[in-house]
Amino acid sequence: MSLRLGDEAPNFTADTTDGKIDFHEWKAGSWAVFFSHPADFTPVCTTELGRTAALKDAFAERNAKIIALSVDSIDDHRGWAPDIGEVTGSELNFPIIADPDRTVSELYDMIHPGEGDTSTVRSVFVIDPDNKIKMMLTYPKSTGRNFDEILRVIDSLQLTAGYEVSTPVDWNKGERVIASPAMSTEDARERFANVEEVKPYLRYVDDPSA
Repeated sequence: MSLRLGDEAPNFTADTTDGKIDFHEWKAGSWAVFFSHPADFTPVCTTELGRTAALKDAFAERNAKIIALSVDSIDDHRGWAPDIGEVTGSELNFPIIADPDRTVSELYDMIHPGEGDTSTVRSVFVIDPDNKIKMMLTYPKSTGRNFDEILRVIDSLQLTAGYEVSTPVDWNKGERVIASPAMSTEDARERFANVEEVKPYLRYVDDPSA
């Protein structure tokens, strides 16, 4: 069965560059960004993992842990890690899952028929502290991901989990948000600051977390 938003992220045990983990125990109490890359010793993946390593503090500020996966072996992961630091200037600082038997890849539907081989595509799962899948993205192998966008989505998910708001197009943390259409403009004015009614269903308000 395909995974959907709101589903519980399947648990698994796996060998990683930081040792064997139980996924739910490893991320307990934290958000997680779980992403696959097609292969070690490849150019796009090298840039992606280096960028992710550079953003470790930004993810930590959001109580988010990072973990990657490919179908390569632990030895390959460890052999490739120095290249990531050399090329990008950021040393690998999060675990990479070794999935040579493709057990975890298939559990998360990270291998897409028609892509030419049995390696993973560029899947991303954002998982909340209750182990619920809150975001899924899938990129083709030829397109590197934008990890600033993943941070932006986490900011939106964390804000909208705590307040009756949603975030508009191109929103970034600290900018104005939209009051829930389920509440009246009068209720919005009681709950939020600086309410601007564009339409009865579209009311901009100041970020209530600011």
